[in-house]
Amino acid sequence: MSSAPRIGLFGGSFDPPHVAHIALARTALEHLRLDELHWIPAGQPWQKARQLASGTHRAAMVQAAACGEPRFVLDRSELDRPGPSYTIDTVRALQAERPEAEWFLVIGADQYLRLSSWRQWQELLLRVTLAVAGRDTAPPTLPPHDVSALPHRMERLPMAPIDASSTAIRAHLAAGRPAAELEPTILTAEVARYIDRHGLYRSPPTPEPARS
Repeated sequence: MSSAPRIGLFGGSFDPPHVAHIALARTALEHLRLDELHWIPAGQPWQKARQLASGTHRAAMVQAAACGEPRFVLDRSELDRPGPSYTIDTVRALQAERPEAEWFLVIGADQYLRLSSWRQWQELLLRVTLAVAGRDTAPPTLPPHDVSALPHRMERLPMAPIDASSTAIRAHLAAGRPAAELEPTILTAEVARYIDRHGLYRSPPTPEPARS
């Protein structure tokens, strides 16, 4: 009898996706022995106040970042669902489609520390194994007291520090500098080309392209 598929969920605004996102995704694939890793661009992230690039652009950039790895899956669950994007809603829907799978939620250490602010986080702990990224030389991240009080499954994903952030990338581009200057250490060539081709993160914001 075959074992249950192991599926990772990797959510975020991906505005834009950069090399640290890719490194974490690849670490999760190998460390957790995943059959699939779903990249899930947020539709309406309720904890972010700023305006994001359109879902169409962010999905296209994730597709560009994930190219070449067949276990990476672009998942439009939150982009196609109206209303605020809550992880628990996404997990419920995906688990209903594939109840036989074993599920892992890939998050950063900062998200782990804020987990008790997430919608219905107690149910989330029952449904998934948390895969928490942390620097490979740092001590394990300890959960906040209310999270540690509940039994939950957690795997640590050892990561070397990577100096890349979406905020710094957007600032670079808002200053009128090309994305190509950031490859390959910050952006992949595919993502950089997409950003420059569409003029993303300039002022004024680039309109969303027509959906085919």
